[in-house]
Amino acid sequence: MSHFLVGALFGQVMERSGAAHAIAKLFVARLGARFALLAIVLACAALVYGGISCFVVGFAVIPFAVTLFEEADIPRRFLAGALTFGTVTFAMTGPGTPQVQNIIPTTTLGTKASAGWGVGVIVMIFMFIVGMIWLQWTVNKAKANGEHFQHREGEAKADPNRPTPSGLLALIPLIVSVLALNVLGLPVELAVLTGVILAYIMFLKYLPLKDAANVFSAGFSSALSAIANTCIVVGFGSVVKGAPAFTWLTENIDKIPGPALVGVALSVTLICGITGSASGGIGMAIPAIAPIYVAQGVIPEAIHRVASIASGALDSLPHNGYVVTTLNICGLSHKEGYFPVFMLTVVLPSIGTALAILLFTICPWLPV
Repeated sequence: MSHFLVGALFGQVMERSGAAHAIAKLFVARLGARFALLAIVLACAALVYGGISCFVVGFAVIPFAVTLFEEADIPRRFLAGALTFGTVTFAMTGPGTPQVQNIIPTTTLGTKASAGWGVGVIVMIFMFIVGMIWLQWTVNKAKANGEHFQHREGEAKADPNRPTPSGLLALIPLIVSVLALNVLGLPVELAVLTGVILAYIMFLKYLPLKDAANVFSAGFSSALSAIANTCIVVGFGSVVKGAPAFTWLTENIDKIPGPALVGVALSVTLICGITGSASGGIGMAIPAIAPIYVAQGVIPEAIHRVASIASGALDSLPHNGYVVTTLNICGLSHKEGYFPVFMLTVVLPSIGTALAILLFTICPWLPV
């Protein structure tokens, strides 16, 4: 649970200091309206990969995303797709990230956050390239059919006059937290806390000490909300575990034909889909199935990476909390905006999972 707390604090410090906005502004300024989709996706990915909560990222980037979409005249229905693609796909489940979906397997398998990084990096690049091509192609097709950006009254837009730190400086705490986790080998809580402390010191000008109590209070509130949601999933998971179907699954999962990792992927992604939570689903599945496959000789690093990538597939079905929240802040209904989300956060990660299984099977020489 301490992971949720430091992650929430990190998000609050980066958000309230303007550092998160500065990172979004950095990509927007460098890429501009011509590459609006790429700028939004990269800004989200940088924040998520550094350990910032996906929920915080959405609220931080949305003002810039709306401004860019309007300037580039991109139909609003793709707004949630761009945000979710940058947050809950390749960046959330990639090797080395402090995100909980990449950390949970380490507790059961004894692996590192960078486990299976050879395959993980290839899958990350694949998902990023294919996702960007599909997103840009679909947007171009919609614009050619006469679709335009739909303005909504009272919508929050980026404030160009808001004082923020340098975008490049704002990236440093994120980089430090990732390095502390993967190079120094610090526990994830300490690694992210290092980023929190560094960010507070660096951005003290924008976040006075007199506001520290408010920052920590907001961080604790966010953490409690995340913990409560997780507890709900765990409670639901306890019911699921007691069902005969779950017992049958764990007893027969290793009988699925094909590579052993297929069973890992199917069990994780199915449970994530049922619970509507990547973290809750992988937290339930890994303790139940990992010992089965480790006993069969499957390397823990492969189980870790496949499970992590698989957790980011069916979790993004319509009932997922993050999907609902993102559609709401984008001013979209499920009917209007869910299809791009489905293609980019369900179909694409599913293909990425299949690619990971294939690579672990035919390329055992890739570094783990």
